[in-house]
Order: sequence, then C-alpha cells, then structure tokens
Amino acid sequence: MIKRYGFTIGLVLSFLLSAVAHYIGEPAFSPTVQFFISAVAVIFVAGFLGKATESVAHYAGERLGGFLNATFGNAAELIIAIFLVRNGAFEVVKASITGSIIGNMLLVLGLSVLLGGLKFKEQTFNVKLAGHNSSLMLLAVIALFIPAAFTRSLTTLENEELSVIVSGILIVAYLLWLYFSMVTHKNELADEVVEHGEPAWSKGMSVAFLILATVMVAFESEWLVSTLEQFSHQFGLSELFVGAFLIAIVGNAAEHSAAILMARKNKMGAAIEIAIGSSLQIALFVAPLLVLLSLFFGNPMDLVFTTYELVAIGVAAFIASSISRDGNTTWYEGVLLLVVYLIIGIAFYLV
Repeated sequence: MIKRYGFTIGLVLSFLLSAVAHYIGEPAFSPTVQFFISAVAVIFVAGFLGKATESVAHYAGERLGGFLNATFGNAAELIIAIFLVRNGAFEVVKASITGSIIGNMLLVLGLSVLLGGLKFKEQTFNVKLAGHNSSLMLLAVIALFIPAAFTRSLTTLENEELSVIVSGILIVAYLLWLYFSMVTHKNELADEVVEHGEPAWSKGMSVAFLILATVMVAFESEWLVSTLEQFSHQFGLSELFVGAFLIAIVGNAAEHSAAILMARKNKMGAAIEIAIGSSLQIALFVAPLLVLLSLFFGNPMDLVFTTYELVAIGVAAFIASSISRDGNTTWYEGVLLLVVYLIIGIAFYLV
C-alpha cells in the first residue's frame, strides 16, 4: 500500500511543505532552505506532469500531447512575464525569453536525446515534421534579428511600430502553422506508431490531471524563482545570466523533465514537441503577444534583443536544426547540444 501510494504522498507533502516555507519565509525558512524544499517538490511535480502528459498522449497522439504539455507550461511563464512587462522589467523578460528558447533547444532536447539514446540505440520521429520545425526555427531567428538590425536607423516610435507589426505577423504565422500541422496536414506530420501500453487514467481524468499538474508547476516555478534574487546577489551573478539561465532552468524544470520522461520511453515525437515546440511557441507566439499586451499598459515593449541574446538564439537554432532535421537521434547528438549549451552558459556567466 505504501509503495503504491508513495509517489502521491511524496507529491502532496513536498508541495504543501514548499508552500509553507514560501509563505512563512524568514527567519523560519531561509531562501536557501526554501530553494531546496521547492527543488525537491519540483521532482515530484515533474513526475506527475510527465505521467499526465503520457496519458493524454495515449488518447490524443504524441504530438498533441506534447503540444498541450508545452502550451500549459508556457502559459504559466506567460502569466509571470505579463506582470514583469506591466512593471516595465523588459530586460528581464527578454533575458528569460532567450533562456527559454535556448534552454528548450539545447538543454531539454540535449538531455532528452542523451538519456533516451543511452536506453535506445537510435530514436526516430517524423522527418517531415523535423523539416518544418527547422524552417520555423529559422523564421524565429530572422524575426528577432530584423528589429535589432534596424534599431539604430529608426526612432524610438518607429522601433515600437516595427516590433508591433512583426509581432502581429508572427502570431498569424504561428496560428497558421497550428492549422497546417493539426488540421490540413495532420496525417502527413503524424508520429510513427509507438506502443503506448495502457493509460494511467481515463481521458477526462488525464486532461484534468494535466491541468492540475500545470497549476502546481506554476506555483512551484514562482516559489523557486522568488528565491533566486538573493542567491544571485550572494554569488555576484549578472541579471542576464540569472534571467537567461537560472530562471529558465529552474522555472521550467518540471516541463523539461516531462520531455526527458517521454524520450526514456522511446516516445521521441512527444519529447521533440515539448522541447522544440515550446521554443517555437515562445519565439513565435509568447514574445510577440507580450509586445502587443504591453500596449495596453501604456509602456510599449519592443522586440529588440541584445547581440548576446541574438547570437545565443541563432546558435541554438542552427545546431538543433542540424541534429533534428533528419528525423532520428543518437545519444552523442545529445552530448553535442549540451556542449553548446555549456559554452553559451559560460559566456553569459562571464559577461
């Protein structure tokens, strides 16, 4: 009985303890202790989210299951970013966007490919889908590069106008991609048939648990991120490094773990959709949406990213596209992605 319900007990207790530590705070719980407790809770929440995603994928297919996972995960991040935009913290928002994009393309995909490849010699997924993902990654790089390239030749107002226009175009392009991939060319981009086994829950329960897991991810992400400011000051970390790496890694830990779980079960289609799909959703939908929403706060945000951020996104898109566009992966390709992520991380740390 204990073995059967051990995970559920651990999930509930760790989440409740994390909530208590966060809301009581110091001096009973120092930021370091809060971080540790929340990190343990994230492990359990990650397992819950992964199990819910796997169950949904059984009914809806790996692509739609992975898409729902990425969407729910990004929804929590979007809510946090909206509050930051309202407060005018544009640099932190852009750094976290950069971190999410490169983190999913390099860290999440890299770990998924590596750990999945150590269990299965070669993992495959739809090659046509991989090709389209590569094209969309290139679109994201172009769309973020153009505003930065022309920023010095334009006035502040013109920069804002260009960002708004580009944002609108990207959102339309992303919505058309969803219609293309989920409706008109659904069969052509479908995953290879993979044995799913018996689902953990019914269809209704699977969706309900996926939503519940996402809500828990949102809370844990906020609690973890709230402890990072003092941590970064204590160790002298830059705002760019904190936003692009620490917040991106910690804030999306559960979502990342779900992709790895899919890869370990030889469901690379779902892992790819969570990793690459999440990056594309951030670049082509979330970032442009934040630009448009900033207009309602009377403090417009532009799409002009720093040179460091653009280089990191461009490099991540290039290596991820190179590795994934043939429709199959091996463990060493995961190593290559992680090496690039490590190199970029060191550079950001030293800036």
